[in-house]
Amino acid sequence: MITEQLLNPRSIVVVGGSNNIRKPGGNLVHNIILGKFDGELYVVNPREDEVQGKRSYHSVEEIPMTDLAILAVPAHLCVVAVEVLASQKGVKAFIVVSAGFGEETPEGAAAEARMIEIANSHGASLIGPNCIGVLNRFHHSVFTSPVPKLHPQGVDFISSSGGTALFVIETALPKGLRFNSVWSVGNAGQIGVEDVLQYMDENFDTLTDSKIKLLYVETIKSPERLLYHASSLIKKGCKIAAIKSGSTESGSRAASSHTGALASSDSAVEALFRKAGIVRCFSREELATVACVFTLKELQGRNFAIVTHAGGPAVILTDALSKGGMMVPPLIGASAESLKSKLLPGAATSNPIDILGTGTADDLGLAIDFCETDFPETDAIAVIFGSTGLGKVSDALEVIHQRMVSGSKPIFPILPSIINASEEVNDFLAKGHVNFSDEVSLATAVTRVINTPKPANKEIELYGVDIPLIRKIIENTTENGYLSPIAVQQLFKAAGIKMVEEFVTSEKSKIVSHAKKIGFPIVAKVVGPVHKSDVGGVVLNIKTEQHLALEFDRLMAIADATAVMIQPMLKGQELFVGGKFEERFGHVVLCGLGGIFVEVLQDVASGLAALSYEEAFSMIHSLRAYKIIKGTRGQQGIDEKQFAEVIVRLSTLLRFASEIKEVDINPLLATSKGVIAVDARVRLEK
Repeated sequence: MITEQLLNPRSIVVVGGSNNIRKPGGNLVHNIILGKFDGELYVVNPREDEVQGKRSYHSVEEIPMTDLAILAVPAHLCVVAVEVLASQKGVKAFIVVSAGFGEETPEGAAAEARMIEIANSHGASLIGPNCIGVLNRFHHSVFTSPVPKLHPQGVDFISSSGGTALFVIETALPKGLRFNSVWSVGNAGQIGVEDVLQYMDENFDTLTDSKIKLLYVETIKSPERLLYHASSLIKKGCKIAAIKSGSTESGSRAASSHTGALASSDSAVEALFRKAGIVRCFSREELATVACVFTLKELQGRNFAIVTHAGGPAVILTDALSKGGMMVPPLIGASAESLKSKLLPGAATSNPIDILGTGTADDLGLAIDFCETDFPETDAIAVIFGSTGLGKVSDALEVIHQRMVSGSKPIFPILPSIINASEEVNDFLAKGHVNFSDEVSLATAVTRVINTPKPANKEIELYGVDIPLIRKIIENTTENGYLSPIAVQQLFKAAGIKMVEEFVTSEKSKIVSHAKKIGFPIVAKVVGPVHKSDVGGVVLNIKTEQHLALEFDRLMAIADATAVMIQPMLKGQELFVGGKFEERFGHVVLCGLGGIFVEVLQDVASGLAALSYEEAFSMIHSLRAYKIIKGTRGQQGIDEKQFAEVIVRLSTLLRFASEIKEVDINPLLATSKGVIAVDARVRLEK
């Protein structure tokens, strides 16, 4: 629960406050005073009569009634203090910065649980323990520095880790990024990242609240709540970027399928963020840079114009944007020639637009104006302008400032001279702008933002999927483990997933007879062993009855073989689709190239069932192998719509069959006649 007293207290007590600002309690008092808290500030310190100009009480029993208590005392003193403050002093909000609780020992965990029990019983909020505090425009209750100057349209930052929160602030401030609030939830005994996000969603004011949220998450306790409230905020006009750390611990788990080997908590996080519309980041630098991108006008396309007076950085930026799927289109024709005639001799206008090192602020403004009005093929403008140390760049930065305010296209300022032109750059940032001092970091951040889909629709794609029949098949299956080929065929037919015709038998005469009926060449596979290829249980391109008879005998001799399956020999691009049930997240659906490459390349995209078609297309487009799927070097691409349809139908099947723990369709073959499942395995746990 998040109370008004936590957000906007009328009075604060710092238990453990001191005159030594090198200690947490001392710096807490110092920061609250510097933050111009306009309520009553009390301090408890048994060894001091006055702390930083404030009266010091010798025990919590002596203080007046108070709204918010901040505890910066040893862990073993906290429980009693919380009990007294909650029951006798009317405290409705606690921030416990002290460590030594559930993160360290069982005894600490018990003390933490007791504090939360007390807070809950009195209807009080409790942030922490083991955190740096809470920072907002009403009170600066953190014991760390620097404390950023807050702004209503700055970002709201929620962090599981106090240290990470501090270091993200340090990374962000030199870029000009502003903050509205910082929440360090620590052990999150009562209030975690999801709780703060829920509060922001349920109390969101589109006119006054910040529309940029940053998250650093160590444990997602409730994926469903995170998904719901993040999606809701984004649909209300917010933008959210997040780092999720600690996502690789399940990568070494034993698994009996391709999907089981590839799916992990990390792929579940990827799927969750994709469905929510959260931009996923992997470093503090990336998170801060993405947040800076969020502050600018929204990018409406992928085409960049680059204006520079230094050719090298422009080429680096062009390469980085291109690698991320962005474009720097050539600027040709009458407008380009007109611009060239107005610039210095030798200037280039083909994109990048190079106004030369001797170009003036007027030249810079002219080039930006042309990109704004005369080059409709561009969606955004990146401006690279630095100092050689021979003069000031204030005029050029004023031009950039004016164009950023008045223009309709987003302008990304890349100002690398943070030493030579530090004063001018700081003046530029003071006007509310940001600076991308490194062009590759900018390109990476822009790519992350543009490639993140919008929040998925809640509606489940049911067309062509027979849910009652799926449930009947599942309920009529009495044994756990991998389903028989016939049961798999039945399930896929109910889901509307086209599967190649199969014939299974343990009798040689019947298999030869059926092969003659469907025609050669055919494929023969052993039934029984899970990994058929590993035991030599797959034979391709069988062209005669004699060859089939010999292979039948060999396949039936393989350990655990129960039958032989045959199917027509098809040709096409091998794809892969699978699903795995992850605790708390539900089914994670994966897709990628098929065959042996799915594990060799591990180029897979993940989504959270049930999937929309937009999510499925986003997954396909995010693959590194997408150029192969699309068609390259004269090779025809596959039918993406049919590929997406299989992904969506499988996700719907899984959404209504939680008993399915793993499923592989590998390969899913994209042929000239359509996309068809050739081999599939489904593992059931009821």
